[in-house]
Amino acid sequence: MDSEFGASFITIEDDEGNEFELEHLNTLEFEGAEYMIFLPADMDEDDPDYGFIILRVEEADGEEQLVSEDDEDKLQRVYERYMEMVFADGDEESPAD
Repeated sequence: MDSEFGASFITIEDDEGNEFELEHLNTLEFEGAEYMIFLPADMDEDDPDYGFIILRVEEADGEEQLVSEDDEDKLQRVYERYMEMVFADGDEESPAD
């Protein structure tokens, strides 16, 4: 999912068989785990359910799988870390000559 060439999208399926298209925004390491940050690609921004989707990457049988993080406190900390990264990118200044 290389964003160097534009947006990257995936389709996931929930436990009930519903498919959702997600736009991958970023991947980050946090407290020993890897997390991927997404936005729903097939949902209107005005929808009350629209927002970031954070999934943990786990390896099972040699393949990466995306799973929900059950720990709400950890999920909040991952979100806060991601927001710090987003705002830090906007704060970068060019070094003075």
